[in-house]
Amino acid sequence: PAAARSGSWALPAALVRRGGLVGGQWLETPAAFPVQDPASGEELGRVADCGAAEARAAVRAAHEAGAAWGRLPAKERSVRLRRWYELMMENKEELARIITAENGKPLKEAQGEILYSASFLEWFAEEARRVYGDIIPASAKDRRMLVLKQPVGVAAIITPWNFPSAMITRKVGAALAAGCTVVVKPAEDTPLSALALGELANQAGIPGGVYNVVPCSRQQTQAVGEVLCTDPLVAKISFTGSTATGKILLKHAAGTVKRVSMELGGHAPFIVFDSANVDRAVAGALASKYRNSGQTCVCTNRFLVQKKIHDQFVEKFAKAIERELRVGSGFDAETTQGPLINEKAVEKVERHIHDAISQGASVVTGGKRHSLGKNFFEPTLLSNVTTKMLCTQEETFGPLAPVIKFETEAEAIAIANAANVGLAGYFYSQDPSQIWRVAEQLEVGMVGVNEGIISSVEGPFGGIKESGLGREGSKYGIDEYLEIKYICFGGL
Repeated sequence: PAAARSGSWALPAALVRRGGLVGGQWLETPAAFPVQDPASGEELGRVADCGAAEARAAVRAAHEAGAAWGRLPAKERSVRLRRWYELMMENKEELARIITAENGKPLKEAQGEILYSASFLEWFAEEARRVYGDIIPASAKDRRMLVLKQPVGVAAIITPWNFPSAMITRKVGAALAAGCTVVVKPAEDTPLSALALGELANQAGIPGGVYNVVPCSRQQTQAVGEVLCTDPLVAKISFTGSTATGKILLKHAAGTVKRVSMELGGHAPFIVFDSANVDRAVAGALASKYRNSGQTCVCTNRFLVQKKIHDQFVEKFAKAIERELRVGSGFDAETTQGPLINEKAVEKVERHIHDAISQGASVVTGGKRHSLGKNFFEPTLLSNVTTKMLCTQEETFGPLAPVIKFETEAEAIAIANAANVGLAGYFYSQDPSQIWRVAEQLEVGMVGVNEGIISSVEGPFGGIKESGLGREGSKYGIDEYLEIKYICFGGL
């Protein structure tokens, strides 16, 4: 296909694909849907609009490829995954440009995402050879008891737009390492990254049918999602997205009792205690809140700052925002804050700000749309915030930092744990006993102590409560795609 363009940047023709990927072949469909640059509104190209029929075909292709892929020695699967990783690294600049074009995040962040994304293929290429079983001491002399771990089968992978590459490889790397095959349904806003990964998978020698992609428009999402969640050939569903959508998928999966892992919404607290190093807390807050313009599942959604240092923290945080953050196109080298994904996302930020101001909150900096265009919003800091305000009750998913003043440790923990979700939480303290107490009491799956960025391929990623089921990455991530089989040998 001809190279698409975004502003002055030409997207790499060798990696831009417009068809679905089914059974190793590029599949065109009668209808196509547009993919747009959120910074300019420019159409980057049109992508095949797959429906229920294409989804079923992809599931069958994955099922047919599964037996051979699962029987390959782990070392051979490892070699193919390693080659896929190497191709990502060889094409890292081109892959990053695709992310910035369709997602809007600054190119430097997109480059970081590709390194993070590739690291999961590298990690699980190594973990593929470390799926161990057990021999269990038997209670009878004439028996031997064994445990094997085997791939669950076809896995449906449903991914979001905010990390269009990393959210795929974190799931797919583990699935393929375990011996599973996959059908990926990428977000309608960012299908080009998933298709580019498919092109590199083909080049890496991943057999046809092992990695399938069915891009679709918002209008076809429900039909495709139902196929992936109800087809009896699908054994496992892995989803990253909103809690509301996750609950719908869980209901669909129940009909055929599929294995499910989900990384759902967050509402991360960021607590700054009186003992904290305020400068380090401000630096962590800036990184945690404004990465990807606040559009990450683990980004801070509410700041809780103890009374003694509250004013100092707010003043320094505001100065850091104004000094270090620059709004602009992701392809501008000075940009740190790209556009939000669409106007609906901007409207939600506005709604949260207006609600807070109507209840007495104050705008310290920012607070309105940026002059660059409809999807750009100023990095915003609010003070005098209370727990009754909308921005402290639900996830904003945008560049809004509301600050709540608290007095005691118990009060902060109570506010932090009041949410029905629990993905990530952060706090800053230099009191060792307080660090242990708070880390153990926070009701989240991941805790950052004096750190604002905690994601790593080696660490288990996931939440508790309504933030999801299961873990991704780390040595635990591959377990999500394995079944335990018990074998009893008798008559020995």
